[in-house]
Amino acid sequence: MDRRSGCPINLSVEVLGDKWSLVVLRDIMFGNLRTYRDLHGNSLEGIATNILADRLKRLTEEGLVTSAPDPAHKQRTIYSLTEKAIELMPVMVALGNWGVRHLRAAPELAARSIALQEGGPPMWEDFMDELRHLHLGAQQPKRSVLAELNRDGRWQVDSGWVSSLRIVESLDGPTDEGPVVSRFGPCQERRGS
Repeated sequence: MDRRSGCPINLSVEVLGDKWSLVVLRDIMFGNLRTYRDLHGNSLEGIATNILADRLKRLTEEGLVTSAPDPAHKQRTIYSLTEKAIELMPVMVALGNWGVRHLRAAPELAARSIALQEGGPPMWEDFMDELRHLHLGAQQPKRSVLAELNRDGRWQVDSGWVSSLRIVESLDGPTDEGPVVSRFGPCQERRGS
């Protein structure tokens, strides 16, 4: 593929700068959505089927995603992140937190971005190790960041747009302390839940 220049920012934008590539990677990375059906059916942004197919093909060609037949279902493909894509996780955290700080991010969709930012590089490294286990078959790490982000506590945001995050150890749903924030993924909620 011809590139406009050798500038590293330009090269990165040429691979990831379209409207959908990072969203598809987000859903695979944070939602663990691994099939075309799951990616399309759980798309918060409503990605069109032809666009999803094109982005998965493009991400595969760029070496960010691999595809393999699902041994349990002949007609289904399982998509996995490559090391190249896993190394984008800190970039995803930075993008999410830039959106929280400078745009009107919905509080219920910002919880993981905030939690990951607060966890800092040690949490990011642990999450990347977990992604390596889930997608590349590496040894299972001792820490599960996904489990921490999805534990039975409720993510809550103080009043107004996102100002701080705390965990309320309540299983009863919304409390007087504010709206419950999605525990599924940064900028996404599991549909039908």
